[in-house]
Amino acid sequence: MKTLYKIALVIAASAVGLMAADYLSATDHLFAKTAGQGGMAEVKLGQMAVNKGSSQKVKDFGQRMVDDHSKANEKLKSIAGKDNILMPSQLSAKDQGLMNRLSKLSGPAFDKAYMSAMVKDHETDIALFQHEAGAGSNPDLKGFASGTLPTLQEHLSLAKDAAGSVGAMAMK
Repeated sequence: MKTLYKIALVIAASAVGLMAADYLSATDHLFAKTAGQGGMAEVKLGQMAVNKGSSQKVKDFGQRMVDDHSKANEKLKSIAGKDNILMPSQLSAKDQGLMNRLSKLSGPAFDKAYMSAMVKDHETDIALFQHEAGAGSNPDLKGFASGTLPTLQEHLSLAKDAAGSVGAMAMK
């Protein structure tokens, strides 16, 4: 009977530990979902820029988005797997709409629209990542947000530079 009690106690303690590990705040859930969808969009849009861009700065920026956001997406997927976070598998409706709109453009019109969107997108991303870094409750996600912020800030600077070079309006 004593052994059975010990086994039951171990099982109960394990279950409590699993429930605690599965808990994420609403902020963490929203961050993971939004960052996951945004990262997917950055890669797909970057690939589009590499193929459709007419300016070398736009093509180079697009390639940088593919490279950096692919790495960040892998880190986020790793955290999601470890912390049992369900990651989105599709773009948000907003990002899909942008993809559809950009796919119909070419040449300088594509360059301007893409770079304007990238300036706006990275301003939004920085705010999202700053919020998670400061207010998130999951230490893995907070660390990911803090560690990714400098890259996003560099992306914003590069996006503004490329937007200026193609005559795009840098949207706020």
